[in-house]
Amino acid sequence: MKDLARLRSSVKESVELALNQQIQMEMISSSKYLAMAGWCDRNGLDHCAGFFYNQSEEERKHGMKLFHYLCDQGGTAFSPEIPAVSQEFDTLRSVFEGALDQEIAVTDSINRIIGICRREGDYATEELLKWYVKEQMEEEYIARRCLELIDQIPSDQIYYLDKKLASVTYDGNPFE
Repeated sequence: MKDLARLRSSVKESVELALNQQIQMEMISSSKYLAMAGWCDRNGLDHCAGFFYNQSEEERKHGMKLFHYLCDQGGTAFSPEIPAVSQEFDTLRSVFEGALDQEIAVTDSINRIIGICRREGDYATEELLKWYVKEQMEEEYIARRCLELIDQIPSDQIYYLDKKLASVTYDGNPFE
């Protein structure tokens, strides 16, 4: 049955495995962002909490987009196991450093999957992943910009910083 199902799917086994790993990574990212939102909430940083709640939901949607793609292509998408994530952070800066580290890891993973797609000649999946490449440019920019603002705004202006960080956006996509 497995061979018959594989014949009905345009997604190669190596790509399917990589996409399932990416789905897990996106869901773990969602969980990490939810923990960051909770930390911000507990520390009175309402705007940053809202930012991270939104990020958590966005990462979940990224994972679901890949999940549905696999199902639609006749592949097998697995519900990922999500390990426990840290709930505590030392500072607001460490929260955003964690966010940047997470986004860089996701970018590296997407790039790795594109390499697999190219080796396998899977142009449809590569086309889908182009959206993720653009998304990652935005995510990394925002995290870096927030860290820059944290370094520029004095720590005694934490509530101004909270409001300012939540309004950071990226509108400089060179592909558009």
